[in-house]
Amino acid sequence: MKAVSYRAYGGPEVLEYGELPRPKIAPDSVLIEVRAAAVNPVDWKAQAGYLDPLLDAVFPVVPGWDVAGVVVEQGVDAPEFAVGDEVIGYVRKDVLSGGTFAEYVAAPVRTLARKPANLSFEQAAGLPLAGLTAYQALRAADVGEGDTVLVHAAAGGVGSLGVQLARHLGARVIGTASERNHDYLRSLGAEPVTYGDGLADRVRALAPEGVHAVMDFVGDGAARTTPQLAAEGGARLVSIADPETAAALGGRLLWVRPDAADLTALAHLAEQGVLTVDVAEVFPLEKTADAHRLSAQGHTRGKIVVRVR
Repeated sequence: MKAVSYRAYGGPEVLEYGELPRPKIAPDSVLIEVRAAAVNPVDWKAQAGYLDPLLDAVFPVVPGWDVAGVVVEQGVDAPEFAVGDEVIGYVRKDVLSGGTFAEYVAAPVRTLARKPANLSFEQAAGLPLAGLTAYQALRAADVGEGDTVLVHAAAGGVGSLGVQLARHLGARVIGTASERNHDYLRSLGAEPVTYGDGLADRVRALAPEGVHAVMDFVGDGAARTTPQLAAEGGARLVSIADPETAAALGGRLLWVRPDAADLTALAHLAEQGVLTVDVAEVFPLEKTADAHRLSAQGHTRGKIVVRVR
C-alpha cells in the first residue's frame, strides 16, 4: 500500500512517501480503506520526538491518528462494524507505528464510530481528535446552561468545535482569535476578542462579572489570565497544552482519550447540524509533509486534511 512514514525522529523532511506492507488486524479491530486523514499538531510533535517519554516508536512509523474511511475487513471479534461501513476514528494506539496517513489502517473498534452521513470524508476526518478534545474538555469543566466560557484559540480545529459544543450546552462563549477570524467566530455564536496584551481587560469589558470556565486550547501561557477573569467562586480551567499553568491554578490538564461512545455522540450532533467542520486546506497523500509544515505555522482556521483516496 502507499503510505507516508518516517524512520527516525525529525521535521517534515524525514517523511517518506512509498510502499509499505498492508497492516494486519487484531481480533477486536477492522481494516479501514482510508479516504481522508486530518492533520493535528500532535502528529508533527510526535514525529519530532516530543512524545518519546510517553510512547514507544516502532519504526518505520506511519503518522496520523484521525481517519475517515470504509471498512474492508473485520477482525474475528469485531461485530460492531461490517464490511462496507463508513467510519471515523481517533486511532491512537499504545505505540507510534501504524497511523492513518496510508491507504489502509488497522483500527480497534473502541476508537471508531459511524461516519456522519451529511459530512464529506474530508470533513469527517477532521472531527474525531479535535471534537473529542473539545467534548471531553467541556465535560471536565462541567460547562452547562448559563455559564460564560472563555475559549482560547477559538478559531482553530479544537476551538471551533469547542465553541459550537459550548453553545449547544447553553453557555455564552467568548473566544480569542486574530481579528481576521472574528466574523468566523461570530458565525459560530461566539463573541470574539483579540488575544495578546490587554486580553484580560477586553474580556472583562464583555463579561464584567467574570467567566465560569476557561478552555485553553493553545498553551503558550494563555491561561495565566484565568485568576483575573474568574467569576465569583472561581473559574474552572482545563488546558490541553500547558500543564504547568493548569497545575499552578488548580486546573486540569486533559489528554484526549479514544472513546467510541463520545465519538458517536459527536457524529450524531454533526448529523443534526449542531456541529460543522471547517476544512482549511486539503493535500494529497504524497504532500503530507507540506500539510505538516502548514499545521506547524499555527495560524490555520479549522482543519488541515490529507486526501488518501
